Amino acid sequence: LKFAAESIDYGKISQGSDGKRVFEFTNVGNAPLIIKDIKSTCGCAIPKKPEKPIMPGEKGQIEISYDTMSMGGFSIAVTILSNANKSRKMLKIKGFVSKAKLNKEKV
Repeated sequence: LKFAAESIDYGKISQGSDGKRVFEFTNVGNAPLIIKDIKSTCGCAIPKKPEKPIMPGEKGQIEISYDTMSMGGFSIAVTILSNANKSRKMLKIKGFVSKAKLNKEKV
């Protein structure tokens, strides 16, 4: 199980903006990879795991949806449980949600 990146920095994002991000990985083993479970340290980050096994050499994705309605900084750990040699893998997301700017253009 090899990830392209093990952390995602959202940077500064607006309240209510799209909080969906994707971790891409490759099965570098010689057997089908099964993601058994994904746990987040906060209910504000909802992970979505692949439902089917990832065959050797194939790529897969883990989608994380962060609730951007909560303002302020965040740093969240996401733990992947799989049948890989190292059965636990930790990923991180972080960023800062700022108040949404109102559109003051006249129509």
